[in-house]
Amino acid sequence: MTHHPFRSVLYIPGSRPRALEKAKGLPVDAIIFDLEDAVAADEKPAARALLTETLRAGGYGPRAQIVRINGMDTAWGAEDLKVIAQAGPQGILLPKVNHAGDVAAIAARLDTIPEAANTQLWAMMETPLGILNAQEIAHAPRMAGMVMGTNDLAKDLNTRAGTRREPMLASLGLCVLAGRAAGIVIVDGVYNAFKDEDGLRAECEQGRDMGFDGKTLIHPAQVAVTNEAFAPSDAEIDLASRQIAAFDAAVAEGQGVAVVDGRIVENLHVETARATLAKARAIAELECA
Repeated sequence: MTHHPFRSVLYIPGSRPRALEKAKGLPVDAIIFDLEDAVAADEKPAARALLTETLRAGGYGPRAQIVRINGMDTAWGAEDLKVIAQAGPQGILLPKVNHAGDVAAIAARLDTIPEAANTQLWAMMETPLGILNAQEIAHAPRMAGMVMGTNDLAKDLNTRAGTRREPMLASLGLCVLAGRAAGIVIVDGVYNAFKDEDGLRAECEQGRDMGFDGKTLIHPAQVAVTNEAFAPSDAEIDLASRQIAAFDAAVAEGQGVAVVDGRIVENLHVETARATLAKARAIAELECA
């Protein structure tokens, strides 16, 4: 799953048949089918059954499919895990992860469910303790990715919203570091004002520049802006191609560096350039699938 693009990761309530059906045609890279925050308490058992049936029926094409279950400390978490795991989703997203042990315990349960042999785990990073333990969580068994839960985190930190999320930057940065160190996907939190396209674009660009793979979304109207922001631009693709060509030519002549557009190009720049082109190819393949 790590080679799959995760630019746009859309939350879909597991209790809404129309939304579940509509998601099959949306140009998103991944879907989080939500049984937690988006589902009222009295609807949770029915949503679990509906989502299990939906996952088994398929129809979501190349979109990565992740299910956010309720916490193990709730009345629904254990049954969510058991039933959903038997449907064999690509990923199960655990809410409010505080320790690596939280993930390891779920991984051990999945080890006993044959249908979940290939199911990976994702962690919601939305508590102060979880943020402080991000490194160990990122290296826990079956871990494939981390998702920032910025709304819950802001509440627990007692921060005030700012246009550039200054109070949140330390937490965001720690999780990016942990994700990169472990080689797993790291996805930014939601932007609540889903009709504010300019604000969304600014926050996407901030998250992209910090190193996030993509952003979680609460509304289909946010998909196009997010996909564009987290994809390599035509100019970036062109520069990457020229950097690789120039460096290869330099190496062929026995030199260790090249110059492109007046800037030195070394091996580390070429690694970044190759990653840029690989991401562009992966996006193109996804969109053509």
